[in-house]
Amino acid sequence: MHFARRTRKLAVAGLALTAIAVSGVAQAATLTIGGKNFTEQLILSEMTAQYLKSKGYDVELKNGLGSVVMRQGMESNQLDVVWEYTGTSLIVYNKVTEKLDPAQTYERVKELDGKIGIVWLNPSTLNNTYAFAMPGKIAREAGIETVSQLIERFKTNPKMQFAFDMEFVGRSDGLEPMEQLYDFHLERENIKQMDPGLVYTALKNEQIDSGLVYTSDGRNKGFDLKVLTDDKGFFPAYAATPVVRKEVLDANPKLADELNVLAAKINDENMREMNARVDIEHKGVARVAREFLTQEGLVQ
Repeated sequence: MHFARRTRKLAVAGLALTAIAVSGVAQAATLTIGGKNFTEQLILSEMTAQYLKSKGYDVELKNGLGSVVMRQGMESNQLDVVWEYTGTSLIVYNKVTEKLDPAQTYERVKELDGKIGIVWLNPSTLNNTYAFAMPGKIAREAGIETVSQLIERFKTNPKMQFAFDMEFVGRSDGLEPMEQLYDFHLERENIKQMDPGLVYTALKNEQIDSGLVYTSDGRNKGFDLKVLTDDKGFFPAYAATPVVRKEVLDANPKLADELNVLAAKINDENMREMNARVDIEHKGVARVAREFLTQEGLVQ
């Protein structure tokens, strides 16, 4: 789902990578599953571990990783199976800057990563991309539905406050190119940088005018936030997809089909519901994952 917003400080992430058991040679029916350090990834990796264990695989779960660390784990044969986002691989790992539609993005990362033995299976329909959001009540009263309408409001009220995670402001694919596309500019006093979770709290409490959120987060609905339409198509697609090392697939002939079955069950709506159960209702990740798998008939 995203390099900047998803990565802890590299010192911490480096310790996490060191903790991953080395598995340079694929072992049939023994799989190390990786996951990033935010709710959706904790759910996806836990779900995958439970699902594959029910299929008879021995599994080891290594989640709580930053994006770069997880990628390093795949490239160095320390992780076997992960859920990755197409936009992250396109922009962060493969440094592709051209604008591509969702299908083109998937095909490009599948091709580029395939050259280094990292195989993209069938994508889910879950697209966890960036978005701008506003407190729902304020957006409804102002009739704001799109980012362009938000920017028009800002131009008549230049003291508006925008909240971002700690990385987005300085990223080469972040705030600056978005300002160019939407023809606006935020001064330092317009910007508040904070932990992603605090952005949601600030929006809920109407402490900021708009903030950067993620489209599959359950707090968008739970906190009555209005997710604005990216009407100029700035943010790329981030389709969540199971990704496996080629030698692992070769050693486990049924694995691709089994993971494709799981991917076909996951979409924006049910992921938002699962995220909300963890983030808002404070249910355990393992419980939420298990209940989804049972409900979908993937485990007994």
